[in-house]
Amino acid sequence: MEHGQLAVGVRTRWYDGLTSMHWKVLKASFLGWIFDGYEALALVVVLGPMLHSVLTAEQAASQTVYAGLVIGITLLGWGIGGLVGGILADYVGRKRMMLWSVFLYALFSGITAFSQTVWTLCALRFLTGLAMGSEWSTGIALLSETWPEQARAKGAGFLQSGFGWGTLAAAVIWYALASTHPLGAESWRLMFVLGAVPAFFVLYIRRGVSESEKWQRAVREKRWAATSTAGTNASATRDAASDAPQAGKRPFTLAQLFAERVALRRTLILLALSIITTVGWWAISSWLPTYTVAIAKAQGIQDAVSWGSKVSIVYTVGAIVAYMLAGFIVDAIGRRTFLSLTFVGSLVTTFITYKLTSSVEAMMVIAPINGFFTLGCAYVWMAIYPCELFTSSVRSTAISFVFNAARLIAWVFPIIAGSMIKSFGGVSHAALALGSVYVLGIVLPWFLPETRGVGMPD
Repeated sequence: MEHGQLAVGVRTRWYDGLTSMHWKVLKASFLGWIFDGYEALALVVVLGPMLHSVLTAEQAASQTVYAGLVIGITLLGWGIGGLVGGILADYVGRKRMMLWSVFLYALFSGITAFSQTVWTLCALRFLTGLAMGSEWSTGIALLSETWPEQARAKGAGFLQSGFGWGTLAAAVIWYALASTHPLGAESWRLMFVLGAVPAFFVLYIRRGVSESEKWQRAVREKRWAATSTAGTNASATRDAASDAPQAGKRPFTLAQLFAERVALRRTLILLALSIITTVGWWAISSWLPTYTVAIAKAQGIQDAVSWGSKVSIVYTVGAIVAYMLAGFIVDAIGRRTFLSLTFVGSLVTTFITYKLTSSVEAMMVIAPINGFFTLGCAYVWMAIYPCELFTSSVRSTAISFVFNAARLIAWVFPIIAGSMIKSFGGVSHAALALGSVYVLGIVLPWFLPETRGVGMPD
């Protein structure tokens, strides 16, 4: 099995060797991921007014439960769509799945603006999630297989920053809409219209992107093994060799992740880390705007609702900084150290945010630091590390499974969090209880191989 090695001392600048096609791949993937980020935060920031519009008087008595349901059902659709789309990308190609993902996302997101009941809203959120799901994994797979080794981690970090820029756009646009109220109490509907329209432009851009040659070559040469074990111990090498399928009829890519022992170990550990990240954001950090508004009201601040948008903006800025720096940091300190420190930071900042912060002024200081860890570092590793642990014939499947299967498991946690908030009498108690999950994230990375300085398996 070929395994590229990182050239040392050949180039002095990380961006040497990048061509216009490399930047085009990044731009196409980056823009698509912007819309995913926009959609994720748009749902969070409009949750209050949106539920006020679609809930009946009886349903409104349990608003936090329905809030968790809407978020959870979106995650469920996102997880299913991502898993299916990621698998298909290993069979029909990365480019084709990227195009379909953006088109269907734009369609269903726009229709969401016309929801009249909570059940219609949930159905459309599920369909939007299905469409968005494969957007990330296919873009990451395409970039990782086309960018040169010395620039790949940086490019993946830049791509991941699209999510941050998308969430920032959602926070800024909602702040403007909430301040001007162009449609009164129904202004939340414009968020979904504004998010859907530009997505059609990305379809034009992506037509000019080339398909991954690494993937095409792997399929053409019938290289079906899920992992390469160059640089690992002899026992692992023998295990992988004995488990790897022979050239011939192609095995089902998802089954390969569990049939080969080395692949199984990596898949399960990465999945656990992904669940920790997903639970941490959707069940804890997504409540930050609501929690900030409650603090503002307790302080007697006029226009307390605006503080939710302000905190969302600075929180997202912190995440964007993490995305832009992550590729340089992981290449400097290694993948496992980066992951472990990420969850240390997430645990500490969650405690400070929900236990020690009692004013909106203090929240404006801690929120970007929280965002740096819980949204930035906690997600960007998935754009860099899993690509280096699986081969081209199963890479998109592996990436999408790690990222999206977590949603299939973690989608219930926003619902649980909503119920916990109602039972515990506040967001802070529920956030601190769920935040303990970060402890596992500190330990688990050390059971994976370090891949710094080692190229991706072909």
